[in-house]
Amino acid sequence: MSAPERIPPRSVTADPNPAELLARGELTVRGRIREASNAALFCTVALDGREAACVYKPVAGERPLWDFPDGTLAGREVAAYEVSEATGWGLVPATVLRDGPYGEGMCQLWIDVHAEAELLALVDAEEPEPGWKAVALAEVGEGRTALLVHADDERLRRLAVLDAVINNADRKGGHLLPTADGRLYGIDHGVTFNVDDKLRTLLWGWAGEPLTQEAVGVLKGLRDALDAELGVRLAALITAAEIDATRARVDALLTSGLHPEPGGEWPAIPWPPV
Repeated sequence: MSAPERIPPRSVTADPNPAELLARGELTVRGRIREASNAALFCTVALDGREAACVYKPVAGERPLWDFPDGTLAGREVAAYEVSEATGWGLVPATVLRDGPYGEGMCQLWIDVHAEAELLALVDAEEPEPGWKAVALAEVGEGRTALLVHADDERLRRLAVLDAVINNADRKGGHLLPTADGRLYGIDHGVTFNVDDKLRTLLWGWAGEPLTQEAVGVLKGLRDALDAELGVRLAALITAAEIDATRARVDALLTSGLHPEPGGEWPAIPWPPV
């Protein structure tokens, strides 16, 4: 089954309860997303006259990962959505765990990307221009290097905090989805919540800088939520050790008051970066 030639336009915010639609609606497979490393299917979901496009990733299509031996990629994707919702930032599209045509899997609302929004760039310079943050020097061929930069954007900064909390090991450029209404979503959170430090991201521009007051407030609320209802929801998706490690990462961020810096024991930037 091949990917559809044209993705039908869907409004991200049109449905008042997209999680309910994803969980209870009739799921119909329309095509396969070939670029995905694990089985990812483009679908539509319909319920009581409501319809949306979505991505369905069955657990049966996951490739085993030696450093993520427990749980499933699908469970971690849903856990990332739950944490995102608890922050109030809404950085991850509605995501549920449900049965589908190929068994249990993750089902996530499809996001239509605003192609004109520029968040990442390679520049021939030693320092970023105003409005941009430096990430690292990158080889661009023929012995030349360029400076990899990302936008100094509040939405990206919030996502960098979320990634630090969930220990995202794969924040690539292609996982950043800006929309025409000005929102930003992050996707592909299957390799998250590891008990070991595995943060790999293109969003290092704020490394070592103080967290915003907004982020500190959100982290304090998140810490309380992990000991309450959020912790209960996560217990059905990831292991107890992973939940404890998430609490520890939130505590560490609040104690330092700083965005994390690369640790040195794990590649800091994912490959390929896009």
